[in-house]
Amino acid sequence: MLTLYPSHAFQLPASGLMAKTQLPLSTAAFHYLSASLGLSGCSTPSDESTTTNNEKELPILEDQDAPDQGFFPPDGHAPIYSGGVTAQLRKVLDTIDVDACEVNGENAFFIANLSEVYRQHQRWIKALPRVVPYYAVKCNPDPYVLRLLSALGCGFDCASNGEIQSVLDLGVSPDRIIYANPCKAASFVRQARLQRVALTTFDNTDELTKIKRFHPDCKLVVRILTDDSKSVCQLGLKFGAPLSSVPRLLEKARELGLDVVGVSFHVGSGCYDAGAFADAISRARRAFEMGAEAGYEFHLLDVGGGYAHDNFDEIATVLGTAIDQQFSDAEFGPSNHNRRRPISIIAEPGRYFVQRAFVLATNIIARRDGRRSDDEEEEEEEEEGEDFDAQQSSAVEATDAVATNGEESSHNNEDDQEKPKVMYYQNDGVYASFNCLLFDHAVVHPRVLTLQRQFVYDETLPAPGVPKVMPLPIPPDSGAEADADADPLKLQPCSVWGPTCDSIDCVKELAYLPQGLEVGDWLVYDNMGAYTLCAASSFNGLRPSEVRYSVGGEEEVGAREVRELLAR
Repeated sequence: MLTLYPSHAFQLPASGLMAKTQLPLSTAAFHYLSASLGLSGCSTPSDESTTTNNEKELPILEDQDAPDQGFFPPDGHAPIYSGGVTAQLRKVLDTIDVDACEVNGENAFFIANLSEVYRQHQRWIKALPRVVPYYAVKCNPDPYVLRLLSALGCGFDCASNGEIQSVLDLGVSPDRIIYANPCKAASFVRQARLQRVALTTFDNTDELTKIKRFHPDCKLVVRILTDDSKSVCQLGLKFGAPLSSVPRLLEKARELGLDVVGVSFHVGSGCYDAGAFADAISRARRAFEMGAEAGYEFHLLDVGGGYAHDNFDEIATVLGTAIDQQFSDAEFGPSNHNRRRPISIIAEPGRYFVQRAFVLATNIIARRDGRRSDDEEEEEEEEEGEDFDAQQSSAVEATDAVATNGEESSHNNEDDQEKPKVMYYQNDGVYASFNCLLFDHAVVHPRVLTLQRQFVYDETLPAPGVPKVMPLPIPPDSGAEADADADPLKLQPCSVWGPTCDSIDCVKELAYLPQGLEVGDWLVYDNMGAYTLCAASSFNGLRPSEVRYSVGGEEEVGAREVRELLAR
């Protein structure tokens, strides 16, 4: 029997959350959620056994079933393979003959390591046991990601009827969905009623009027404005009611006979200041008090998104402490018998789950001289040979800065920036997977996957992943041993461009890559799971990159569990 983690699992009645679904909740979260939703039929299992008559043992997929052909989960859309990222990249490249020039033969492709999604979920429930994650579908609506998170008991934050339908198509109950878009078209509100999604956000009176007309029984959550100045994407520019306007909104809701059940906020996507969450919790507490003054007893707190991998532990500590201080169990939990319903706490993480789970491999389809004018060419000829050692050292230092800090060094300063000597063109760009550069403020770092058609990638190296010494033999008859400029490992400043005919399609204005890179070689980009595929277009008739799925290597935490969860 699959054990997700040390926690209580409980069966939900068919009228509540998805029937016969085991939700992975801590004891505290179990009591909060079951009491708040009025699930009288829920109970924690006894210590002697966690198996009910409705449960059945899951088939264990033996290793020999997966390595070559993979396995298809029931109703799956693509095979899922075993093996880590490096193994999957090598397997895909082994099937591609760039020189054969087959149609779409050298297309860019993603590797999705689903066990990374599983591990992030384990990390979440350990760090924030009171907070149930509702995955932000907009971030990456990949069917296997949605399916895995559903099996793990997550809810879903949807922003449109299309996202709602993609979740419902997986068999998820509408009770596990929050329609977290405060400004919806009237037809979308009506469709949500037909889809039986009965929880949504609002931040203006016009939205209340629409909901009264087309979905009057919907449970409402007022979205408040918070300080999102410490976030990469500041959503407060578009959504969120200032606290000063909340009483007026609640008065209007009472006038219309609508049921407001709680408060939501969003500190902005990619928040890098944990203190923003503590401040937002304080504002939410004041909004709860305003609700009580308006005659409501709020019982839902939605702490939104903004969670990233790098600083999640810090954010979780600050957020968890703030929740316990402002929304204590004694005041808002089941132990307070003066409350009709204890509080439920949910969140809307997106990139947190998927950003690190996807890598993207791109093929170099062309290259050209990076000098942009005749004057540049003349200047370069005059400078040739003067400072070779200094230039090489400078390039290596810049690369090391990227590897250590994830940021460019002072070479990115306008006055001190080297100019690209080579322009590389790859088969994915800002109109497709790299739209995140324009819309999500992402910064990407190309890593070398193959060099002169030899596989040199090592996922254990930090970006940009160019080792000091690579096992790349130089042909003995090339004469390259005596010519430093012919060294294929020598780093040189370059730029990387996408495949379209638009000059905005620049993936990297300045990178340092080995000068031995050729047309037909491959690059790879880490952390490409968030806001990439979901907004890719077919501009210039170029189709979005496809995904190859993996459960990870057998030694990876979560590989076995993911296979079993998806085999259901």
